[in-house]
Amino acid sequence: MFNSIFSINNATVRFLTNTLFKNLTFKINKGENWALIGESGSGKSALLQTIAGRFNITGGTVTYHFEDELIKSQSNNGISVNNKLIALVEPKHHFRNLSNTTDFYYQQRYNSSDSEDALTVNDYLLSIKSIPREGAHWTFDTTLTLLNLNGLRDKQLIKLSNGETKRLMLAAALIKNPVLLLLDNPLTGLDVKTRQEFNGIIEQITASGISLIMATSVHEIPAAISHIAVLKQGTIIHQTTKAEFKADQFETTTTDSIDTKELSSLLNINKNPVTYNWIVKMDEVHIRYGDKIILDDVNWQIKTGDKWALLGPNGAGKSTLLSLINGDNPQAYANNIILFDKKRGTGESIWDIKKKIGFVSPELHQYFPTDNSCLQVIESGYHDTLGLFRPSNNERAAIALRWMKALEIDQYARTLLKNIPASAQRLCLLARALIKNPTLLIFDEPCQGMDDHQQLHFKNLVDTICRLSNVSLIYVTHYQHEIPNSVDKVLHLDKGKLVS
Repeated sequence: MFNSIFSINNATVRFLTNTLFKNLTFKINKGENWALIGESGSGKSALLQTIAGRFNITGGTVTYHFEDELIKSQSNNGISVNNKLIALVEPKHHFRNLSNTTDFYYQQRYNSSDSEDALTVNDYLLSIKSIPREGAHWTFDTTLTLLNLNGLRDKQLIKLSNGETKRLMLAAALIKNPVLLLLDNPLTGLDVKTRQEFNGIIEQITASGISLIMATSVHEIPAAISHIAVLKQGTIIHQTTKAEFKADQFETTTTDSIDTKELSSLLNINKNPVTYNWIVKMDEVHIRYGDKIILDDVNWQIKTGDKWALLGPNGAGKSTLLSLINGDNPQAYANNIILFDKKRGTGESIWDIKKKIGFVSPELHQYFPTDNSCLQVIESGYHDTLGLFRPSNNERAAIALRWMKALEIDQYARTLLKNIPASAQRLCLLARALIKNPTLLIFDEPCQGMDDHQQLHFKNLVDTICRLSNVSLIYVTHYQHEIPNSVDKVLHLDKGKLVS
């Protein structure tokens, strides 16, 4: 029996034509639980995927030191047993429709016929195959109880909130009873209560004998973590025990600057001169799916220049409320809703609404096609399409590049969206939301996965935009410190009801 679970020595790791790591050396021993920290793009996610066997490794050695008798007792079925004993929970899910022929698409949850073409939480978890092994702790029932999923068993996957989906993905990994559990930023999208419970969840997982490696923020390292590795530009620059770790040595700089003159110039391109009495006016909005009430007599009025925070726990109804404003939810027609001074259902098209709104959300990021270059993704914001389906316009591409510079991501202009870090992908979608200078900005958890500097810069950028223009803003987050200083109004939802 080995003390080491996994080791990689002096390896070169490649993905497509990119070299991700050179001379990579990393080892995890039994009883150790590691946190990987570092700024965006430092290689945290790439290291987790390397350990999971996703990338091509040349030179050096990689060894999975799992017990010989366990490996001998299993049939491979064409898959390495080592990979079966490793579970990776990624930021994005890969759920498919009931027919298993297509992935979910962005507006599916609001399309009454297509939303039925999805497994329930119960069916999905029952479909997961685990390796029977001695001492396996995580049964179907113990997992659902730990992650508070019993109340969601009959809910279809497409109708889960962002945070509920996170809990489900962790449950799916646990049911496999892995030797090694890899978590990539598991706290993003979780509400305050669930994040507070996360310490206890991790302690129960590690106490069951599972070893853990997680990519996380320096500010969110669970108590059960025993060791920390710091990454920078594809290199592990520091490894230590948690007890000896000095966080202040690795915190991102808090200095930031905004080019106010350039931002003012961008905000005056194609500026809409129209002022509206009502950006949004909702009277007793009621949304239900079957027996489930999602929004219960919600009233909300937004005037030109208003800056709102929309707050509430996972599953409160926030995404559904936003879908009524953004034109994605057909139930808007059955309710008393005015958008941009027009009552829904009086002749305006979805595209008339969307051209006045700059929108970004975890769901948009989840389903956005990734085969365009970042510049094309941002230019597609002019057309409100998920990608650029027409020849690029030189003038608009130049404006897209200026927005990329404002968001500090211009180095990715010609790179495909799928080949850049997740935080940079989010910033691309934020630039896409900003490029047409919309009347209303809807930012639903915009800072997920960003490092400290990116969060600070984006917050300052939003505050500067709000100061220089009369834009209206709806901002959703589970982190109080992310809310821009310009926000002065709050709508709080819980279980579909307004909370005073």
